[in-house]
Amino acid sequence: MRFTRFLGFTSMVLTGAVRTMVLAASLAVAMPSVHAQTAPAPQPVESQPLPPVAAPSPQQTPPAAAAQPAPATDPAPTTPPAVSQPPVTAQPSPVPTTPPSQPAQSAAPASAQGETLVPPSVDPSMPDKVELPAKPAALLRGASTWDDGYDKLTAAFTKLHEAMAAQGIRITGKPVAVFLGTDDLGFRFEAQLPIERAPAERPASLAADIRFGMTPSGSAWRFIHRAPYEDIDTTYEAITAYLDQRGIDAKEAFIEEYVTLGQGPADDGLEINIFVQPR
Repeated sequence: MRFTRFLGFTSMVLTGAVRTMVLAASLAVAMPSVHAQTAPAPQPVESQPLPPVAAPSPQQTPPAAAAQPAPATDPAPTTPPAVSQPPVTAQPSPVPTTPPSQPAQSAAPASAQGETLVPPSVDPSMPDKVELPAKPAALLRGASTWDDGYDKLTAAFTKLHEAMAAQGIRITGKPVAVFLGTDDLGFRFEAQLPIERAPAERPASLAADIRFGMTPSGSAWRFIHRAPYEDIDTTYEAITAYLDQRGIDAKEAFIEEYVTLGQGPADDGLEINIFVQPR
């Protein structure tokens, strides 16, 4: 029984083995075709290990993209906050002080006030013939060297002006100088200051060398000197030439009317009307 069962088991094993070999042979035959139809297996790829995935937190908001910087612009001017000022306390007004009194200034010659003896010339560059009116005037005689002529004349005008102001006598015209005589050293003159009217009686306080009279009157040729007083000889030379050319016989008493006195003999702002009366 044991032998029979062994032979049966062996037969079964052999039969199974044969079947196995047949199956293996069949697989060996079929395998090349399978390999021919199947694509070669991909080469293994080295991959980096993935980082551990963090568990998502609840309501996690993805990070916002980085904001790009805005182009630079000039900052808008800002108004500084108002600063409260402390209340202003009214200061007492300064008490005006009276400056110390100045000594009285002597009156200036009346060259800037009053009217000229005759109306202004239409053409100052040319002589013209005029008619001089007689006007009341305060008179003061004097003498001078040629070098001191301007100073002596203006001093006489100032003295007359101060005297008339002290007496309350109104001055109406420009200062006038009448030349009474000349020589190599100097000249004699009479300073005249036109006034509104002479007083009926001579003021007791009036200087003894001041008197009242009239300015020259009658026909005259007028010449105009607009230059420093120290250049007046040039004007007189032109006057002499003019009279000689026309054969005019003139009086020796020339008359000068000071429209402006200037600030000194070198002042070119000086203006003088020179009147020459024919005989």
